[in-house]
Amino acid sequence: RGEIVDQVALARALRERWFAGAGLDVFEHEPLPLDDPLLGLDNVIVTPHWLPATRDAARLITTTVSKGMLRASRGLVPENVVNPAVLDRPGFQAKLARYRENEA
Repeated sequence: RGEIVDQVALARALRERWFAGAGLDVFEHEPLPLDDPLLGLDNVIVTPHWLPATRDAARLITTTVSKGMLRASRGLVPENVVNPAVLDRPGFQAKLARYRENEA
């Protein structure tokens, strides 16, 4: 669970590039506040946390999330965005632009 990670230390390590990046689906405090420092970092990807109830559901969600992450890594908007308002945020647009540049 998210409580086992010191998010302040994690944000510092990511900001100072102690390691390349992090993909997170649980947090110390949920829902994650919109002003959380992790959301402002270009080397962080957050995904929904969801525990599938069946094997078929697990396959479906794994495939859907993986496809979304691959699209984002190419600078494309993921399908099935739960909160479409995030698409208009300058920080999100900057991340997508950075990933597009890396693809070229």
